[in-house]
Parts: sequence; C-alpha cells; structure tokens
Amino acid sequence: MESIYKVMNMKGSDKELVVLSSMSLGQKGRVVAFSFDTEEGERVHEIGLSLGEQFEVVRLHPQGETIEIKIRGYFVSIGKQEAGHIKVKPLF
Repeated sequence: MESIYKVMNMKGSDKELVVLSSMSLGQKGRVVAFSFDTEEGERVHEIGLSLGEQFEVVRLHPQGETIEIKIRGYFVSIGKQEAGHIKVKPLF
C-alpha cells in the first residue's frame, strides 16, 4: 500500500513536536506533519486536517479510543491510532 508523508516547513526544533494522541484536554496545537497509508490519509484530508491548521482538543472519550478536536469551527473525532501518526506543535 502506498504511504503518504507530509511535513510542514517550519522553524524550530523537533523537540517541540508531539503526536496528537498525547495531547491533553484543552490543549491547542498546529498540525506540522503526518504519515499514513493512502486510505487513512484520505480520511484525514476529508475531515479538514491539513498542514498548518490550528486545533483544540475538546474531548477525550472515556474508553480512550478517540480524541475529539475542534478545527475550522467543526468538531471531529479521530481514533487514537490515527492520532498517533499526526505530529503537532503545542501552542501555549
């Protein structure tokens, strides 16, 4: 299966980056990189997650299987496994 890997060109250190799945409730961030198989990458693109987009973690589901974020005014649920392939820069 074809792999998709995209990285936003930005200044700063990789030490500042975390995966989306590790973010806490209320944290805000900016999408800087992601790496998926083609099908997963299409879903991420369909929900509006693209490089440079800012988001906020608004809900961590009780079973811990999904994270809900607010992006572009919409609420989107992302599986923890998918979120583990999305690198973000936390905004403080």
